[in-house]
Amino acid sequence: MSDVMGTCPVRKAPRCDCKQIFPPAHLQSVSFLSPAAAARCQSHEAGPLSDMNGAQLSELPDDSEPLRPYVSGLRRSALRARELSAVRTFSAPFLIKFLRARDFDEELSLKLLLNYQRWRRESPEISTCLSPSSVIGLLNTTYHAVLPQRDHTGSRVLIYRIGQWNPKHWTAFQVFRVSLITSEIISTETETQRRGLKDSFPLKVRGIHLVNEPMFFRPVFAMIRLFLPDKIKQRIHMHGADFHDTLSDFFSPPVLPPEYGGEGPSIEGACQGWTNQLLQSEKLLQQIATHPTGDITITPEDALISEEGETEPLFEG
Repeated sequence: MSDVMGTCPVRKAPRCDCKQIFPPAHLQSVSFLSPAAAARCQSHEAGPLSDMNGAQLSELPDDSEPLRPYVSGLRRSALRARELSAVRTFSAPFLIKFLRARDFDEELSLKLLLNYQRWRRESPEISTCLSPSSVIGLLNTTYHAVLPQRDHTGSRVLIYRIGQWNPKHWTAFQVFRVSLITSEIISTETETQRRGLKDSFPLKVRGIHLVNEPMFFRPVFAMIRLFLPDKIKQRIHMHGADFHDTLSDFFSPPVLPPEYGGEGPSIEGACQGWTNQLLQSEKLLQQIATHPTGDITITPEDALISEEGETEPLFEG
């Protein structure tokens, strides 16, 4: 069995660095900058960017004045991208999701946005079907849950019970679809955008925790670890069979279910509760799936998930 959680370091908001790259007399050569850097410089000419760092900017409401230069810069860069030539515009709330996920670094936010649009185009067998009803049988096996309470950093905690998945009954595509459905829903939460989760979603991964993993996994992972970036290595924690003792180093008792040594709702209750949330979001997910870019307006009635808690994934095999 294994559990996975997500965390991510805070990056400072980017400052326009054109004066460091070119002498003042050569600022007309800004075309040599990347599109995202050029957009930052144009925003700077129109008015200075905020002195706040990424974490501080993330705390501001979507309509705050200091966020506008970043939104404008990312929109300009995105609409210049060749692969988005058919897109006419992006809404501010949609772009802010990607900016928050990358601590308002416009270049990294653009990369994330392009990755998200790319997987939607290249994986239509998944991206065009985000219906919870299509995987209700798998969800009813208590395979997956998002815990109702966030951890001490404000991140949501996601649980994937891999041992509940029977490959004879459910394909890998359907398992992956469950993850994408949840990712789409939690990425609409402002608090989750701020605190954390995937490289193709506007989310931050704050940590990966494996519990009750098989003994053979450790030597296999030791080989895989050689090829992982340092920041990912630091976020992976293997707890083995003694997870009841070690998970408490990362999560307070009220967050985790009793099955994981906590005092929260049972894992069965958490799984059923999250399945109900997803089923209530069926219409919203269908709108996201059928929209060319996934940029839809979220109405108050669509916001079915409480902003009080947050997200971290937990996989149990």
